[in-house]
Amino acid sequence: MNGGTLQYTIRPHDTIWMLAQVFNTTPDSIMELNPGINPSNLQVGQVITIAPGFQSFPLTPFDDFMEGEMLGGQLMDLVSYFRMLWEQHITWTSNVMDSIIFDLPIVDLATQRLLRNAQDFANALMPFYGEEAAMDFADLFTEHITIAAELVQAAKAGDNDAFTDADTRWHQNADQIAALLGSLNPNWSEEDWNAMMDEHLNLLSTRVNNMVSQNYEEAINIFDDIELQALEMADMMAEGIFMQFPM
Repeated sequence: MNGGTLQYTIRPHDTIWMLAQVFNTTPDSIMELNPGINPSNLQVGQVITIAPGFQSFPLTPFDDFMEGEMLGGQLMDLVSYFRMLWEQHITWTSNVMDSIIFDLPIVDLATQRLLRNAQDFANALMPFYGEEAAMDFADLFTEHITIAAELVQAAKAGDNDAFTDADTRWHQNADQIAALLGSLNPNWSEEDWNAMMDEHLNLLSTRVNNMVSQNYEEAINIFDDIELQALEMADMMAEGIFMQFPM
């Protein structure tokens, strides 16, 4: 970041409105910093300037936050945004998994939407950790999504060897995600993220097996556990950033 701004490279599916939400700014601010830009025709690879709104965190100590004190508005925005991202991830993951299992015609479109989630996470991390680290996360998270699709297809086909192979690579990928996050923020323990990601994968694979076995009631019930666990990961991300970047 330079003088409170950063250089952002436009990627597929980006919109001015979405970038304003990600970087906690406004479309008007982005337009003012980039005269001549056409908001209806953003070009992939185009570099624009953004002034993120995440630069001033509340002065409330984190211990007070943990004790239930009122959160500053910007931290609330940060928590809400990461919760939204994780909610979108588990919602579209379940949608894609079900589409594969039941051969639904929306599977390709749903998969494209799920893959966008990786870039959305990268956009949220970029103001704090830079483009290279954010894109490393996006690449790993894209792999997380594509391996999940392989696992579902193997479960549907009853191919135990393919399922085991996909599950092994899925957990290896989760370990890589945990290592990356642990390297970015001293408040993000690699060990904690390993445990969280393993639980995430185990819950998802259990739901897949229930769906394939037509145990639909249990598959629906376990989604509550998937959601709660995803919200824990969202809060861990937001709180870690808050602790790392106090003002």
